[in-house]
Amino acid sequence: MQELTHFIGGRHVKGTSGRSAEVFNPATGEVEKRTPLASVEELGAAVANAKQAQPAWAAVNPQRRARVMMKFVELLHRDMDKLAEALSREHGKTLPDAKGDIVRGLEVAEFCFGAPHHLKGEYTGNAGPGIDMYSIRQPLGVVAGITPFNFPAMIPMWKFCPAIVAGNAFILKPSERDPSVPLMLAELMMEAGLPAGILNVVNGDKEAVDAILDHPDIMAVGFVGSTPIAEHVYSRGCAAGKRVQCFGGAKNHMIIMPDADMDQAVDALIGAGYGAAGERCMAISVAVPVGEKTADALVERLVPRVEALKIAPYTAGDDVDMGPLVTAAARDRVVGLVDSGVAQGAELAVDGRGFSMQGYEDGFFVGGCLFDKVTTEMDIYKQEIFGPVLSVVRSKDYSDALDLTMKNPYGNGTAIFTRDGDAARDFCDRVNVGMVGVNVPIPVPLAYYTFGGWKASGFGDLNQHGPDGFRFYTRTKTVTSRWPSGVKEGANFSIPTMG
Repeated sequence: MQELTHFIGGRHVKGTSGRSAEVFNPATGEVEKRTPLASVEELGAAVANAKQAQPAWAAVNPQRRARVMMKFVELLHRDMDKLAEALSREHGKTLPDAKGDIVRGLEVAEFCFGAPHHLKGEYTGNAGPGIDMYSIRQPLGVVAGITPFNFPAMIPMWKFCPAIVAGNAFILKPSERDPSVPLMLAELMMEAGLPAGILNVVNGDKEAVDAILDHPDIMAVGFVGSTPIAEHVYSRGCAAGKRVQCFGGAKNHMIIMPDADMDQAVDALIGAGYGAAGERCMAISVAVPVGEKTADALVERLVPRVEALKIAPYTAGDDVDMGPLVTAAARDRVVGLVDSGVAQGAELAVDGRGFSMQGYEDGFFVGGCLFDKVTTEMDIYKQEIFGPVLSVVRSKDYSDALDLTMKNPYGNGTAIFTRDGDAARDFCDRVNVGMVGVNVPIPVPLAYYTFGGWKASGFGDLNQHGPDGFRFYTRTKTVTSRWPSGVKEGANFSIPTMG
C-alpha cells in the first residue's frame, strides 16, 4: 500500500501525527493508499516555512511570477494523461471528465498570465496643490485554501494560482479522499520554477482545518464544500480576523418552458444531472417543466435515456457516461435519500439502487435515478443529494417555476431552456441565483469571469477566480505624496481637502 505525504518547503514530508486516512479506488472498493492527517504542530511548521519564504517571492516582479504560471501550464499539458489517470483512480470520474477538471483549473492559471495588469493600481497626478495620489495592490502574506474531493485539480488551482501569482505563499488543505493530484500539482509548480515554501500541501481532516482557521499568520482562507462546513469555516475564520470566502452546497433548478427545444433540454439534463455521478455543486438536480404537457413529454424522453446510461470504471473507455461515487458512505447516503423519496410519495420512474457490475461488485456504484412529481416538502428536494438523482418538480406556469427557484435556500446555479427572449431576459434579471444559464445547463463562468453562488451557497463578499481572485488575495494601499516645493503653509488643523 502506498503511503502518501505532505508537501512542505518544496519537498515531500512524512506525517508525524500518527493519524491517517484510507484512500480508496471507488470502482473496486479497495484501499490503495493512506494519507497522513496533519496535527496542529505539522500545520504550524508549514505556515512557518511559508512565512519565511513569502517576502522574497513578493519582491519578485509580477511578470516574472506570471512566467512561473506559463511554465506550469506547459507542464500540465505535458502530464495531462498522467494527472487524469490519477484523478480518475481516486475519485471515480471518467477520464474525459477528469481532463475537464484539469483544464478548467489550467484556464485559471492562464488567466493569471495577466498578473502585471490585474495587480496594477491607479494614479492621479496633481490631486491637490503639489500632491500626487496613487494606489497599489499588495499580497496578504500567507493564505490558505480548503478544497473538496469532487474537483481535486480544478478548485485547488482556482485558489492557489491567483494567490501565488499575486505574491502570497499558499497552504493547500485538499480533501483526504483524493489527495494525490494536489501533491502532483505542487511538484509541477516546483518544476515550473516556484521557490520552495510558496506552495505547501498539508493533508488533514477537521483538526487541520481548525488549525488553519485559528493560526494567526494565515491572513485569508478560501473554502469549497458543504454549506454546514462553509458556515463553520466562515464564522470561525472571521472571528479570528481573517478574510474568508466560502462556497457551500446547491440545489440547482433548470426550467423547461413549453417552447423549449425538448431534444436539447433532455440532452442537457442527462449531462448536467448525471455527469460525474452528480457529484458537482453545479449539477442540475431539479428539472422544472412548465405545464403538464411539457412535463409529460420531458419525463417520457428522460426515462429511456436514464435507463441507457453507461456506468462503468474509468478504465472501460472514453464512452463511459459516469463512474462510481467517491466512497461507500456517499453511496449509502444517496441510496438512503432515494429510499426516502419513495417513502414520501414521489414517483421513482427509474430506479438505479440495485445497479451492480460484474467484477466490480464491491465498487461504490449507484445507477441513475429519476423521480417524477416531487414536491418541495420531500427530503430529496430539500437536501443536496450529490449523486445521480434527478427530481422533476412540475409547475403550472412560468411564475410558479421562477418562484420555486427563488424560494429555494440555495442559490448557486440555475438555467432556463426556452426560445422566448423575453422570458429568458426576465429570468436572468429577477432570479436570485449567482450563476444563470440560458439554454446552457451548467453555467460555470470562464476563467476571466468570477464563480460564486448566492444565499446559502456562498459566504463572503468576493468570488473565485477572475478579477475577484486577485482582489481576494491582495489588499489596497493608497499613497498621498507631496515633495517639498519651497511653499510654507504652516500647520493646518482642519481635515485635508482638495479645495
